[in-house]
Amino acid sequence: MDISNATLALLLTVFAGLSTGIGSAIAFFARSTNTKLLTVSLGFSAGVMIYISFVEIFAEAKIAFIEKFGEFDGTLYTITSFFGGMLLIALIDKFIPSYENPHEMHAVEEMNKSKKAVQSKKLYRMGVLTAVAVAVHNFPEGIATFMSVLHDPAVGVAIAVAVAIHNIPEGIAVSVPIFYATGSRRKAFFYSFLSGLAEPIGALLAYFVLMPYLTEGNSVAVMASTMAAVAGIMVFISLDELLPSAEEYGEHHWGIYGLIGGMVIMAVSLLLLN
Repeated sequence: MDISNATLALLLTVFAGLSTGIGSAIAFFARSTNTKLLTVSLGFSAGVMIYISFVEIFAEAKIAFIEKFGEFDGTLYTITSFFGGMLLIALIDKFIPSYENPHEMHAVEEMNKSKKAVQSKKLYRMGVLTAVAVAVHNFPEGIATFMSVLHDPAVGVAIAVAVAIHNIPEGIAVSVPIFYATGSRRKAFFYSFLSGLAEPIGALLAYFVLMPYLTEGNSVAVMASTMAAVAGIMVFISLDELLPSAEEYGEHHWGIYGLIGGMVIMAVSLLLLN
């Protein structure tokens, strides 16, 4: 495996993960939430992820599996890996209580409602758990981004940008409760920033655990199963997080426009790159 590709994959994963800090900065300095822009951005990210997952990643994983194991077994392994990725992210969602789930949307206006935050140990614990919840959700996203770049740098860049856009409102979601828990914008930014580090940690795990297998004889099967699982993770994130979040901001049609726009841009990009 090309070391330069691995370095690029890690850097892009760091970029995607630390975009939670952008969300924090927006929460601190913006006077109001641009719901239309956020809705379009979330829809766009979903469009990119869904299109790439089904048209590019799933299809290539299936071809690789079929070439190695035959039509029936190859298709079966692809489907199993795809839904295995969905199961992984679904289990992570399942074991995080809803009141600590980072995908409950928050608005910038909440940061400006009160000059004085309500401080208590209970709220502080709740805020920290929110940041931990985001970190847990970001971990498989880091693996997905890293492996996507290794598989195809051009596709990986698009996924990294989509994940980064997805992480911006998550940064807001972490910053708001942490601010009310501690009364400190600095701590709110720190925890939001820290939660994004889970993605490069996921990338490092993928590097040290999966990379050795990619240099051996079973590299085709490992890469194909990983990429099919990545497709499942991204489709689940799009359907469970991105589109419902866009809906919560109250701009339904703009979310759909963003979704279609993301698909169109990825279709054109892949056509020009191939």
